[in-house]
Amino acid sequence: MEIKLSFSPDNPPLSVIAAAKVAGIPLSLDSTLHSASAPTFLFSDGLKLHGTYVLLRYLGRVASIPNFYCQSAFEAGQIDQWLEYAPILSSGSEFESACMYLDSYLLNRTFLVGHSFSIADIAIWSGLAGNGQRWESLRKSKKYQNLARWFNSISAEHSAVLNEVTATYAGKRGLGKPTKATLKEKEQQGVSHDLKNGNGDINEKGKVGSRSTYEVDLPDAKIKNVRLRFAPEPSGYLHIGHSKAALLNHYFAQKYEGELIVRFDDTNPAKESNEFVENILKDIETLGIEYKEVTYTSDYFPRLMEMAENLIRKGKAYVDDTPREQMQKERMDGIESTCRNNSIETNMELWKEMIAGSERGLRCCLRGKLDMQDPNKSLRDPVYYRCNPVPHHRIGSKYKLYPTYDFACPFVDAEEGITHALRSSEYHDRNAQYLRIQEDMGVRRVHIYEFSRLNMVYTLLSKRKLLWFVQNGRVDGWDDPRFPTVQGIVRRGLKIGALIQFILEQGASKNLNLMEWDKLWTINKKIIDPVCPRHTAVIEECRVLLTLTDVPEKPFVRIIPRHKKYEGAGEKCTTYTSRIWIDHADAESITVDEEVTLMDWGNAIVKEIVKDQDGNVTRLSGILHLEGSVKTTKLKLTWLPDTSELVNLSLVEFDYLITKKKLEEGEDFLDVVNPCTKRETAALGDSNMRNLKRGEILQLERKGYFRCDAPFVRPSKPIVLFAIPDGRQQTVLK
Repeated sequence: MEIKLSFSPDNPPLSVIAAAKVAGIPLSLDSTLHSASAPTFLFSDGLKLHGTYVLLRYLGRVASIPNFYCQSAFEAGQIDQWLEYAPILSSGSEFESACMYLDSYLLNRTFLVGHSFSIADIAIWSGLAGNGQRWESLRKSKKYQNLARWFNSISAEHSAVLNEVTATYAGKRGLGKPTKATLKEKEQQGVSHDLKNGNGDINEKGKVGSRSTYEVDLPDAKIKNVRLRFAPEPSGYLHIGHSKAALLNHYFAQKYEGELIVRFDDTNPAKESNEFVENILKDIETLGIEYKEVTYTSDYFPRLMEMAENLIRKGKAYVDDTPREQMQKERMDGIESTCRNNSIETNMELWKEMIAGSERGLRCCLRGKLDMQDPNKSLRDPVYYRCNPVPHHRIGSKYKLYPTYDFACPFVDAEEGITHALRSSEYHDRNAQYLRIQEDMGVRRVHIYEFSRLNMVYTLLSKRKLLWFVQNGRVDGWDDPRFPTVQGIVRRGLKIGALIQFILEQGASKNLNLMEWDKLWTINKKIIDPVCPRHTAVIEECRVLLTLTDVPEKPFVRIIPRHKKYEGAGEKCTTYTSRIWIDHADAESITVDEEVTLMDWGNAIVKEIVKDQDGNVTRLSGILHLEGSVKTTKLKLTWLPDTSELVNLSLVEFDYLITKKKLEEGEDFLDVVNPCTKRETAALGDSNMRNLKRGEILQLERKGYFRCDAPFVRPSKPIVLFAIPDGRQQTVLK
């Protein structure tokens, strides 16, 4: 079947032409379309396809090149994400930010998706090549070496056709000779590094910092010989702090072509549940963490008990019935317990009481016999086992005693072949304890690698404290948008790509930082703004009717883009009538005979302003002045037609859960709980918002960015939109 490609001579679809050339698909070219028209395939049977990325996907499907588009549904989805990202390269203000992100993303990749050349590579390559001298200057400057290496590789592989395409349609003399890759770049190409996330949001991270901020090495790590673990306790949902640990483990596993396992540290049945296990796995998938297997510390309970008994018999552990408060004081003061010198027989007898969960056993714990005079208090005979008669969420009531994290972790790490244990710096004083316990157990030593804990302003990351908000009804659950959980911040409108970039910019640094949320939301804005559709809303309370006297009596409709710079956002219907609604705040700003701009329509001159007895504007009238210049008006107003098709909206804003940036040691968080953290505002929205889906992100013109949490169901039930912070300092809700 013959295919004709029609396009505007002012805007040739470089990526479509390049893809067809590379794939050997013949096209006849017609460059006579109007400048505003989308490129079109006209088939010999009369059928048509419109739009650059629609045409690219078609070529990807029919090409004989393996995996050019459809190796798997997931990778096809990733390719689609890259096609959505590609237009950013044509935005002058965003071009260098995009180059910076791409350079980071391509650190250790040969292709954008998977391990083969695809239309995603064509789309991004064309976006760079289409920038002509601007990209050429950056490429030769070696500012973005990973991106240049990738670009040169694509250019060299398909040099004949790509040089011809750019020479003809990008106005260039060719791409020149690819610069020779350095030895370091070649080494990098041999190391797999994949930080994509499970939702395919790999194209949504925007600008990232330089590679040096997180390019660090693990001690004694060797390619293909690294095994790591991400070990959350199933006592809550994953929060932003856990995300850092998870993503760093994933990063190093990919960097060294090693393995990552997920292990649930389920040693405290009083706090743990299957609900938390299921949601943590969901969160890990959301973060795009790839792992080899899921294990549980509880899988090792029998062997941990054997190890405990072995240490008792070797005189390296003893059973202690000292009351907890007294024991804590003795450890602080370096005073040995009276039970420390119990005979092995006495210890074994008390150990059996603990196993049985008897009245005597419940008063006991098992302690390691380390060094009560060590300056490092974590080595002063730490507790290895405690009695707890609460049933376990996986194994029921089989055990009446459970190992502590400090005892179980060194053992299970060694048993599971972990080579490097990544721990946040809050565990620094316990690292010596970890290694000493492994030594006493006689197991293989594991390398410890520290990174700084992620702390955020106005934020509680303690699961115990977060649980208080859940149990006391201060939030709607662990996925509440006010929570720092992965599910909470995603529900509020954060793209996972923004979170990944934010965390990688901090990298594996050991420096303690108190991070601002504004920085994260600024990254997020740069991701969502270029692609999210635009809609219109008017605050329902005190809205003001503006009557235009020279508008046709019968309403008329126009089809306009949902995003003027992004074709992929689609189109929307806008109704134009003689009676329109505007926000009360806008009406109060207008003066008689002032010319204003009605967005997506044109100018109007307000001739009459009617106010009530209190001086509030209640009604306006005016005339259209479409020949007026939008550049000369002070007020650019959003508006809605006075029709029955408008939809009810509930705009929801959130604030921090506490009123203090950072809690000092010993300070009670209950003293700084924010009394007002949620505000709902009723509004009216354009009729196109009936089609919004849950999770879709949009911009309400002049009001900000929102995520649809509850889509349209019926006219009487409002669409719920959650306000997304844009990185500017927020005003505390009143």
